[in-house]
Amino acid sequence: MLALGGNAMSGADGVARPDDQREAIAVAMDSVAELVSEGHEVVLTHGNGPQVGNLLYTSELAAGVVPPTPLDWCGAQTQATIGMLVLDTLDQALATRGLPVPVAALVSRTLVAEDDPGFAKPSKPIGRYVQQSEAALLVEHGQHWREIGARGWRRLVASPEPVRCLDFPAAKALLTAGFVVVCSGGGGIPTVRREAEGYVGVEAVIDKDLTAALLAEQVLADVLVIATDVEAAVLGFGTPGAHPIGDVTTEELRTLASEGHFADGSMGPKVEAVTRFAERTRNIGVITSLPLIAQAVAGAVGTRVHPVSPA
Repeated sequence: MLALGGNAMSGADGVARPDDQREAIAVAMDSVAELVSEGHEVVLTHGNGPQVGNLLYTSELAAGVVPPTPLDWCGAQTQATIGMLVLDTLDQALATRGLPVPVAALVSRTLVAEDDPGFAKPSKPIGRYVQQSEAALLVEHGQHWREIGARGWRRLVASPEPVRCLDFPAAKALLTAGFVVVCSGGGGIPTVRREAEGYVGVEAVIDKDLTAALLAEQVLADVLVIATDVEAAVLGFGTPGAHPIGDVTTEELRTLASEGHFADGSMGPKVEAVTRFAERTRNIGVITSLPLIAQAVAGAVGTRVHPVSPA
C-alpha cells in the first residue's frame, strides 16, 4: 500500500497547474513502476489538497452566480482527474519497462460516523483567505468561516475519523486480477449512512494518511508506505540536533509522538497512520521520500515502524 503526498501531485512551488501535475505525477509513477518491476502488488492512494483548493477557488469566485460545489463532489472530481493522470503516466512507465500490468482507478468513498465530534465543531482550515464580505456570501450558502488574524477569513470544515473504505471490495478484486489499483484518493469521499437515504456524501475532509492505513488493513497489505518529501521522520526537525528515525517500534514511536516531536499538520498524521497499521496488522509501516520507496521497502532507508523490536 503506497500513499503519495500532495507534493507528488503538483509542481515544485506547490501550485497545481495542469502541466505541473502531469510532470509531477509522471515522476511519481516511475517510482511506482519500479516497485511493480520488483514483483510487488501495489495499491496506490494520493493527496488532493492543491486540486481541491483550485476547485474551491473557482467555486468561491462564482458563488454569486451558482451554488458552491460541495466538498464531497470536489473529492470525487479530483479522484477522477488524478486517477486519469495516473492511468496515463503509469501505463507508460510500465510499458517502458516491458511490464504488461493493467492499471485501474476507482472513485471511492470512505465511511465516517455522522456523530463524529468533528462535525459539531469544524476546525480543519481549507482553501484561501478572503475578506469578510466574500466570506459572508459563502456563509449564506451554509459554510463555516472564521477570521484568522490580519490575513482575513478562512473556511473551516469537519475532519472526521475514517471508519471503513466502502469500495475496498472492488480494489481487492482488481488487485487479485493483477491490476495496480488507485483508490481512496484524498482520504476518500466522506460518506455517512442514514437509515432513510442510505449512503450520502457530506462536507468534510478526511486525512488521507489515516485512510491509507485503514485501506491497507482492509486489503491485507504486507507493507504501508507513506511517501513524503523527506527521507524519514526526524527528531528535532529544524534544529542543529535534528536526526532521522530509522527502525523503531510502535511503542517507541507513540512515546515520541506524545512528547510533541511531530507537528499535527505535517508529520503527525503520517506517524499516526504507520503506527496504527503496524499495531493492527503486525506488519511494517514505512515513512520515506518518493524516490526512495523501493529502497525503503527493502529495508535500506526511511523510518520503518515495527510492531515488535526488530531483530
